[in-house]
Amino acid sequence: MSHRPDTADYRALFLGDTPMMDMRAPAEFAHGAFPCAHSLPLMSDDERARVGTCYKRQGQAAAIELGHQLVAGEVRARRLARWCEFARAHPAGYLYCFRGGLRSQTVQQWLRAEGIEYPLVLGGYKAMRRFLLDELQRSLQRARLVLVSGKTGTGKTRVIAHLERSVDLEGLARHRGSTFGQLPEGQPSQIDFENGISIALLKLLAGAGTRVFVEDEGRLIGRLYLPEALRETMKASPMVVVEEGLAERVEVILEDYVLDLGRRYAARHGSDGPGLHSARLQDDLGRIRKRLGGERHRRVSELMAAAFQRQRAGGDLDLHRQWIATLLEQYYDPMYEYQLAQREGEVLFSGNRAAVIDWAAGSG
Repeated sequence: MSHRPDTADYRALFLGDTPMMDMRAPAEFAHGAFPCAHSLPLMSDDERARVGTCYKRQGQAAAIELGHQLVAGEVRARRLARWCEFARAHPAGYLYCFRGGLRSQTVQQWLRAEGIEYPLVLGGYKAMRRFLLDELQRSLQRARLVLVSGKTGTGKTRVIAHLERSVDLEGLARHRGSTFGQLPEGQPSQIDFENGISIALLKLLAGAGTRVFVEDEGRLIGRLYLPEALRETMKASPMVVVEEGLAERVEVILEDYVLDLGRRYAARHGSDGPGLHSARLQDDLGRIRKRLGGERHRRVSELMAAAFQRQRAGGDLDLHRQWIATLLEQYYDPMYEYQLAQREGEVLFSGNRAAVIDWAAGSG
């Protein structure tokens, strides 16, 4: 493998979706990482904790010695084999640890002893994270954001999916945005979400254009919050409004929250999926009980339970359409009207999904 120099060109790494192996412990990786990074730690969480304790009590030399004792013999051979496999599979990749220090340099030396010259990212995770935070600020100063707005069920995410110059915030958050938007796969960490937004904007703004479409979101997408700078930019951004009739909106919600979500639960939990799916929606409904009012919550809850029962019995979806329509008209539509009134940006265009997509494709 030919020699390549270590790098501090973080922009090129993210623009190129460069494969990287992360030497940090699994808990560090879970707390925050990058889309093209692979967790191949030098030490386990327990090993790292022991080395850290040793460092505090006995100093660096003793900690390094303990690290070499813990990662030795069969443990070292097994991990080294995985690093070699990754390096050979990704000859244009890099490795890093938290600061580009001892852990990544150790692995780099061990790979070199195996005849593999593999470069590291100077400054490591900390420097790349700082770059993405700063880059998000720069991107938001350059970008001309346009919000895709509209009532619940108009299919705003479907519009985003058709627009080349868009950032799918809900996709990055792995959540559908509403009270009922939780997916069985779970959400990424807050740091991963922020990194994903920054990288997506970085890629879109690498070319000549500066206009970027994002879905009109509140402060939170599930348990993840939008970066403050993005929220402030969105407040005053112009918007396009997707308009669809109630019947079409009911069908969109039915597909997303009953049929597709049901398939996801079945794929993940097998025969337990349908029960977990219906229980999840009932729990979500309970979270808005206070705002719905007790009597309205009771009616919708009973209707939802009957809808799942009828669906299981013969596939009939009509009762689902009834509870969906009730929530749209009596809960989500008034809330949307209130939120729209808080927006400062002008409305550039309004129309159904197809019209909005056509307008976006034809306007500069």
